[in-house]
Formats: sequence, structure tokens, C-alpha cells
Amino acid sequence: MKYVLVTGGVVSGLGKGVTASSIGLLLKACGLRVTSIKIDPYLNTDAGTMSPVEHGEVFVLDDGGEVDLDLGNYERFLEIKLTRDNNITTGKIYQDVINKERKGDYLGKTVQVVPHITDAIQDWIERVAHIPVDGKSGPADVCVIELGGTIGDIESMPFIEALGQFSYRVGADNFCLVHVSLVPVLNVVGEQKTKPTQHSVRGLRCLGLTPHVIACRSTTPLEENVKTKLSQFCHVQKDNIITLYDVPNIWHIPLLLRDQKAHEAIFKVFNLQGLTREPELEKWTTMAEVCDMLHEPVRIAIVGKYTSLPDAYLSIQKALVHASVSRGKKLFVDWVPSGDLEHTTEKENPDAYKAAWKLLKGADGILIPGGFGDRGVQGKILAVKYARQKRIPFLGICLGMQVAVIEFARSVLGLQDANSTEFDPDTKNPCVIFMPEGSKTHMGGTMRLGSRRTYFQSTDCKSAKLYGNKRFVDERHRHRYEVNPDMVARLENSGLSFTGKDETGQRMEIVELRNHPYFIGVQFHPEYKSRPAKPSALLLGLIAAACGQLDALLPSSERKRSASYGAGNEMFGAACGQLDAFLQGSPEAKRNVSNGAGHDVYNAKTCQNGGVITNRPQDGVYSIFNGMHL
Repeated sequence: MKYVLVTGGVVSGLGKGVTASSIGLLLKACGLRVTSIKIDPYLNTDAGTMSPVEHGEVFVLDDGGEVDLDLGNYERFLEIKLTRDNNITTGKIYQDVINKERKGDYLGKTVQVVPHITDAIQDWIERVAHIPVDGKSGPADVCVIELGGTIGDIESMPFIEALGQFSYRVGADNFCLVHVSLVPVLNVVGEQKTKPTQHSVRGLRCLGLTPHVIACRSTTPLEENVKTKLSQFCHVQKDNIITLYDVPNIWHIPLLLRDQKAHEAIFKVFNLQGLTREPELEKWTTMAEVCDMLHEPVRIAIVGKYTSLPDAYLSIQKALVHASVSRGKKLFVDWVPSGDLEHTTEKENPDAYKAAWKLLKGADGILIPGGFGDRGVQGKILAVKYARQKRIPFLGICLGMQVAVIEFARSVLGLQDANSTEFDPDTKNPCVIFMPEGSKTHMGGTMRLGSRRTYFQSTDCKSAKLYGNKRFVDERHRHRYEVNPDMVARLENSGLSFTGKDETGQRMEIVELRNHPYFIGVQFHPEYKSRPAKPSALLLGLIAAACGQLDALLPSSERKRSASYGAGNEMFGAACGQLDAFLQGSPEAKRNVSNGAGHDVYNAKTCQNGGVITNRPQDGVYSIFNGMHL
């Protein structure tokens, strides 16, 4: 087993996660099997109880693990399925050691950070690295390990010490360290400054680790004299100084690594020269190029309560990008704080209210993601009502599905006090209730988590057709409230269709409005399993409906029903074939792909406190893509 350790220096948010994912993809393109581990030095056992505004989204795995969002990057880039143990935290390690101490495993010894904590870290890495994650038998060839945080952080010291020991445990030719650092350009002098990286590498070496490769983040490619200087002061070969400069979208990062021979530098450390093939990234290259060429816009309004940090909805953003690229459209995301849509905001902050509604009304499609707590819920209900009445394509995910049911009960059934017991425990018409198996005393790891099976109740519905007319589908969940089964019959008699249920038939998984162009709510999170080459079916449906292409996706029987609310794009077949040919590398297609001339191109805006702001820098982001972070 070979190990690639990715560390970060100078500042956070340089993109270690994307770099680690890109390294893994590059090595996989060379014919190696790759797995990944993320180390988070915080004391939490997992990310499940952490605020998305503080830490970004919680990514959920098939086994129910609530993990750091970087594991989502690993899965998307490498097309693997990780486990909860692929995310190591200080809390997990200390809990493991303390449990062993209580059992008497260290009987007679004083339990200390060294060697007991450091040994536990090494044992965990070695054990998890050998777990297959690509559907094949046997361990992977390479494990890419990302150490969260920045070199010098006090909480990461035990991990630094453990990884230093680990490099000797596995041997010098089985361990490669890639250090991601910053080379800023000061506007005053316009010069690339190497001192921050010099200090970062010096700090790393003082802690017992020496980098083999330095990946330098900068706005522009490194100049030759800068590479020479870094090589001299950091004791790293000049050929092993890699530039990761700003690019149109992050799909270019593996290509930057390939073009600068990063794989050869790693293979040299591993003594694998001549034993692997040249990286095969033709399809990935074409996908990145197609992504850059798209101009015809599709606008999606994301109505949520965590819009101040778009990383809180990172997987949804990625899934929307996957879907929009597959449909040949350029994605623009409008972030709409759900609280700004409420009537109280109209009185307290009319500018914010007007700005939020202007964004919502200008969208081609509306998406309401998951969330917890009652803040902004009334705004989400108003957004659902607008989408339902104005026949705007709508997708509700988790809480988004629940508020869709509440809105229908209020507006169609006339139950004005219909609500979720999460927001009003005493409501007389509880449309959404607490699941009986949940815990009200312990928050961490007590929700309905991980991959669960949903059975379609009919093949004659949009969701089943988008999934390829399968009898069932497995998707990932994260919720502790569900639609009240006692209300289902009444809701269905009024026109709401529950087209997907769990194996018992008592838990509602998918809801649709049949007489609407596209109105779907799901209890699960389809965004978690979306991949660049295989977009999520339901987000693909949302994008297609938003740009008038849904009829082309649905079989003829559904297409006939859809004809009453608008014909599909007659030119889509040719355009789709053109894009498919492009993705297959057809030179003819590359010559003929439209550049979007003659179409209006919108500028993405974010609604926040009544003003228009640019999206915030985020951890793991290299560039802004189509008005949003990719």
C-alpha cells in the first residue's frame, strides 16, 4: 500500500480537498486503485452536530456516516463509496483509546498521547486504507490522506506526530507528502511572494515531516525564478514545485497536475517509474472544456436558511452543475434567504423582502433543500406556494418535501394550522411528525441515516421515469421527522400523489403533483450520489424542466400528459446529440458546439439583507464557475 499525505499551510481554504481529490483522480487515471481518508482534528466524534454555517454541509455516506464535505469531493472525483471510518476525528481516536483503557487493554500502563494516541491513529489509517471502496475485492493500491486544518494548529499536533511515525512504519518508498501552500501576489509590487510558503515548509520540517511535492496556490502560474527560489529554500526539487493557479472550474485541477507531471513526481518517490501507464483523462478533459463553453443560461433559486455560506449546500451545487452541463446549459444559482420572503421581513426590511422576491420570480426553477429548526420555514412555504401556483419547476429535498406537504394542506385542504411537530408540537393538524425510532435526548447519530430503499408505487409518474422505470431506488437519508401517515389518504384524495414509499409502505419518500410541469419532493438526499458523468435523476429533471427539455427525458406516455403545460424544446435532440458526441471526443462535434451567441447571459446575484453581494470564498474552492462556486 502506498500513501499520499496532503497537508496545508499559511491559510485555510486553499483547496486541500480538491487537490487531494485531483491527485487521487490522476493516480486512478494511471491505472491504480485509489481510496481516501480525511483527518479532521476537531474533538467532535463526527460532523453530524456541527452548524452548516460554521463548517459547511454534512455529507452522508451509504453506511449512515455523517462526515466532512471533502469526502463528497472524493466520492465525486473518484467514483467510490467511502465509509464512516474514512473520516478520522480527534473525538473518534480519543473515544477509541479511552474505551480500550476502560476495558483494561492498557492494564498497568499510563495512557499517553505518545505512544497510545499516535499508535491508534496509525492503526486506524492502516486498517481503513485496506477497505475496498470501488466495488472490487482486495485493497486499493494508493491511499490519499488529507490532513485538515493548517500546519501549526495546536489540535493537529498528535496527528502530525503520528504521521511522522507512520512514514517510518510503512517505509520511505511508500509515503509521499504533498504540501499545499499559498504564493500571494501583492498588488503594490505585483510580485509573487515566496516567504509564506518558506515559513510553512520550515514549520512542517520542524515537526518531523519533509514535503516531496509542493503545490502552490496562486492567481497565476509560478514564474521560473520563483520556482527556483522555493526549491532552494524548501529543499524540494524544482520539478516537484507545482502551480495550482486559478482556473474556470475545478475540473481543470487534475489536468493542471497532469500537465506539470505531478504523477511522475509521486511515482518517483514510490519507485513506480515505468510500472504505470500515462494518465488517461480524455473524457475528463472534454468535460472540463465543454463546461467552459456553455453560455445558454438556466437559473435556479435555492431557498434556504444557510445561504450566507453556500458551502452549506455544496453537494446540491455540485449536483446542479452536473445536471446543467449534461443538458448543455450554463448554471446560475440565486441564493434566496428564506426568511427574507416572509411578511415580517416586508415590514422590518422591505429592501431585503423585495430583493428576495425579485430573485425568486426571476428563476427558471426553485429548489428548497434540507434544514433544521423553524427559522425561515414560513418563507419556504411561501416559495412552495409560488412554485405550485405559478407552475414553476420545483424540487423539495428532505425539509423541502415536508414544507411542500404543509403548504398543500394549508392551501388546498384549508387546514390553516397544518404544521410539523418540529415547529409546533401542539398543532391540531400535524402533517409532519417525529419518527418513533428517533431520540429526543441525544442528537448525534440518532437520525434516520444512510442508504435506504424507496419503492415506486407506480411507473406512471415523473420520478419513476427519471430513474429509468426501476421498481425501487436506493438513496441516502438524513432526517428525524416524516410525513404523518394518518394524513396521507386525505392529502392524496385532494390531488397530492405519494409515488414513493419505504418497504413498509408507511413512510412517505416521494411526493408529486401530477398536473404540474415539475413538482417533486423527496425525503432523501439525491444530491449525495450525483457524479459528473452520472447526474442525479431528480436534479437532472429539475434542470430539464427549467429549460424546457423535460419532455425529451420522459418516455412518450408521460410526454403526452406533459403536453398540456408546454411543448419541449424541439431542438434539444440535436443539441443533446451534439453534446454527447463532444463528450465522446468527436472532432466534428467540437467544431459545431454553439458558443451561445444570440442568447441573453445573466449575471448571478446573491440576495442577502436586501443587497446584492458576491459569493464568499469557501474552503476547497479554486474558482467561481458560472456565477457560483463549483
